[in-house]
Amino acid sequence: MKHRGSNMECSEQRAVDLMRAYDRYVESAGQLRMPDVYRAVASMPASRFWVSEIRASLVVSAMLRGERPLERMWPLRREMYAEICRRVVELRKRNPDMSVSDACAEVVMQPAPSFYLTPGTVKVMICRYRKEWVRRKLARLSLWR
Repeated sequence: MKHRGSNMECSEQRAVDLMRAYDRYVESAGQLRMPDVYRAVASMPASRFWVSEIRASLVVSAMLRGERPLERMWPLRREMYAEICRRVVELRKRNPDMSVSDACAEVVMQPAPSFYLTPGTVKVMICRYRKEWVRRKLARLSLWR
């Protein structure tokens, strides 16, 4: 299994992914009500599943052994791991020699149907990253002048 970066890099990449989704929504929407923006962005597709390969592998392995690791998770986390597990099972049917950890490594890098975040969490993340995001966009624009 290939390791694809630290948790810090992963959270920064997730923030960039989230802010791109935010920009897409804001550019396409007419009148903006921020609660609607956060709800819409939370349900937009993400570029990948924002969970580490190792964590996904641990949870999916437990699920495949018949354990119930999802019972104490928040509903969106349960939904995310259920989708990852479904894709891992499908991938391993096509590649019977593939390990669960290798399948998880491949699956978490696939596009995800949503960010699996609540609108409240999206709000916190957007508020936290918006100033830096705007600064980076302006810096990129100044390079093209």
